[in-house]
Amino acid sequence: MRFAINFDYLCPFARNANEAVLNGLADGRDWRPTFVGFSLAQTHVEEGEPAVWEAPEQKSGVLALQWGIAAREAFPNEFPAIHRELFASRHDLGLDIRDESVLREAVIRAQGDPDAVAAVVASGEPMSLLEKEHCESVEQWDVFGVPTFVVDDVATFIRFMSRGSASDLARALDLLAWQEMNEFKRTRVPR
Repeated sequence: MRFAINFDYLCPFARNANEAVLNGLADGRDWRPTFVGFSLAQTHVEEGEPAVWEAPEQKSGVLALQWGIAAREAFPNEFPAIHRELFASRHDLGLDIRDESVLREAVIRAQGDPDAVAAVVASGEPMSLLEKEHCESVEQWDVFGVPTFVVDDVATFIRFMSRGSASDLARALDLLAWQEMNEFKRTRVPR
């Protein structure tokens, strides 16, 4: 199954869903995901303020997104581990992902080369891709947050309560492939 999933390292629900994808792939599921950067900080930019790609130092999460996109583009074999560790830096370790040293440590934990990833980030290409992917997600699919899945050109925002469950994701993907349902939302979370 082919699908896209938006991510921003700021969101714990994005971590749950992205880890589910990574866990499913590690378990051998026949999924063909495309990981798409999306800036939650950009969704909160006030009218008249610069976009996050024009003033990234002012917004949380943007540097980490560049590191994730750099790993995805230049080091696809290392990307799953780096992606997982970037989420862990924020949500498991409680670290400030605006700090490059935190991102470097995440890449090291993933057994990647932080200097190589930093060089790709310095090229500016990851920032350009973030802008392109974010804007395309908003314009084509009305994406407003993460994690949003796109299956057969239909976007669906999902919040998984459990962390990293590939079986939960498999159930959801079956529903996403069924396009006769428009909305499914619990009025209360039974927890």
